[in-house]
Amino acid sequence: MSQQQRMQGQPMIIMGDDAQRMKDKDAQEHNIAAARAVAESVRSTLGPKGMDKMLVSSMGSVTVTNDGVTILQEMDIDNPTAEMIVEVAETQEDEAGDGTTTAVAVAGELLKQAEDLIEQDIHPTAIIKGFDLASKQAQEEIDDIAESVEPDDEETIRKVAETSMTGKGAELNKEHLSQLIYDAVQAVTVEAEDGSFISDLEFLNIETQEGSSASESELLNGSIIDKDPVHEDMPTDFEDASILLVDQPIEVEEAEADASLSVDSPDQLQQFIEQEEQQLQEKVDKIVETGADVVFCQKGIDDMAQHYLAKEGILALRRVKKSDMQFLKEVVGANIVSDLNAASAADLGTGDISRDEDAELFYVEGDDSHGVTLLLRGSTEHVVDELERGVSDALDVVAATVTDGRVLPGGGAVEVELARRLRDYADSVEGREQLAVESFADAVELIPRVLAENAGLDPIDTLVDLRAAHDEGDTRAGLNVFSGDVEDTLDTGVVEPAHAKEQAISSATEAANLVLKIDDIIAADDLSTEGGEEGGPGGPGGAPGGMGGMGGGMGGMM
Repeated sequence: MSQQQRMQGQPMIIMGDDAQRMKDKDAQEHNIAAARAVAESVRSTLGPKGMDKMLVSSMGSVTVTNDGVTILQEMDIDNPTAEMIVEVAETQEDEAGDGTTTAVAVAGELLKQAEDLIEQDIHPTAIIKGFDLASKQAQEEIDDIAESVEPDDEETIRKVAETSMTGKGAELNKEHLSQLIYDAVQAVTVEAEDGSFISDLEFLNIETQEGSSASESELLNGSIIDKDPVHEDMPTDFEDASILLVDQPIEVEEAEADASLSVDSPDQLQQFIEQEEQQLQEKVDKIVETGADVVFCQKGIDDMAQHYLAKEGILALRRVKKSDMQFLKEVVGANIVSDLNAASAADLGTGDISRDEDAELFYVEGDDSHGVTLLLRGSTEHVVDELERGVSDALDVVAATVTDGRVLPGGGAVEVELARRLRDYADSVEGREQLAVESFADAVELIPRVLAENAGLDPIDTLVDLRAAHDEGDTRAGLNVFSGDVEDTLDTGVVEPAHAKEQAISSATEAANLVLKIDDIIAADDLSTEGGEEGGPGGPGGAPGGMGGMGGGMGGMM
């Protein structure tokens, strides 16, 4: 029997023993299940009545939050498809600052709708084309629904901030915080030559402090440095101080690594010590020569140099963070000096320095400051962390709104109106793509349904009421989750930025289409992590059952 005959009828093996492969519907079902699991894990956090998640890392650190991107980043997901959906949240966070849960939830719902279409033997390519058409049309409709807002429209812009913070740790003090956020963004917004506005959050710092209420948070026209003076005899308060920023150590210059010192007598040792002291004295003299009252040093300051600086009545702080140094440069208008010998009065900045002994902080306010600092206060570490996340998102959406100049009614109003318009648009789409456009409209309506669900309301009744209001031409009709009524949400202060909504729809569609295009998964080793053998207790996720108890980690669904 020839070798050729023996080969006939035998499968050709081209992959290693550990490799696994899933094809066609199996691969699509696997991917959709993984992506939907991610979306399900954050759905309950959506809206003002959304709940929080407690995330415990393998090191034991605890995070309590309902910020979509924070939850997904902390969850230690070990599934490649699920990681693609996490990227949607990260993109949304980077581009728009808020709306991460919306983006992920819509991506998951698009895939659920796609699964139903695949069951009806509609090819994934047709679904992808239909979703793409619907997404582009949705962008145009959002622009049409959106209303313009001026950068100095304080009332509307504060409502954008309050809507962003509602349902988060910052909600209890949202009126006070929204005022701080509005003032902070105004301070870092400039008008470009073409008449547009640019908000540069690079010039806005956020500092946190534990031990007091969020209502005591404040905005400072300058910087906050959480450091102590290097010497107790140094003055701590200055008006119109000359400030020197140094990013080199004020210490004795180190010898070569392999240098050695041979000392024959105590006199020689004494002479060597005096030389070192002389070197430090010269460095301090150089600082005095520039006319500096205050020195911020990014590196260390020798004990003897501290003593000399205190004798000269100069305030010095050491080990100041690099980011703080860069910010101080903008606040006081100084140059960062790398070589003290080359330092001069021209490198100095000017500002007022004051010390808060209780908080152990220095306040640095510049005369013509380009930077502002938001000092957020909270009772405990976890409260402050969640407050900072909420305020950071609100700052991002306010800055985006000022730059973009468009707002939308919230409370699901946009989504219901979009769905209505997309169903009308579907009639003009030919072929099987029409069904995908209609499914896209259904997927977008997930947002008002989940808002109602999380508020303990009936999602079907809510959606019927909202659709009825929109069919009568009330474009702004959204859900008030506190009363359960359908109302004009733009009037009642539930305002969302148009840019964030456009980004959420766009990112969700692209991620869903990326997942749908995969029809074959070839893995170098086991695709499943059932039983929690990998990635710590309960598989990826590091908690029993992994991702929120979903069947032994992400792999449990595969």
